[in-house]
Amino acid sequence: MSDEPTPETATAPARRYVENKPPRGVYVRVFIYVVATHVLLAFMSIIFVIAKNR
Repeated sequence: MSDEPTPETATAPARRYVENKPPRGVYVRVFIYVVATHVLLAFMSIIFVIAKNR
């Protein structure tokens, strides 16, 4: 008999799942949220400027 382990008795090294990159579309959503909040802030600023000048 050989000393090499058979595939049935060989133990595989434990693998840990490491997520290296964020899920797809995260950067797009963050960009949209940032743009949307800036647009909302600009709209509210325009409303305040118009209300102040009346």
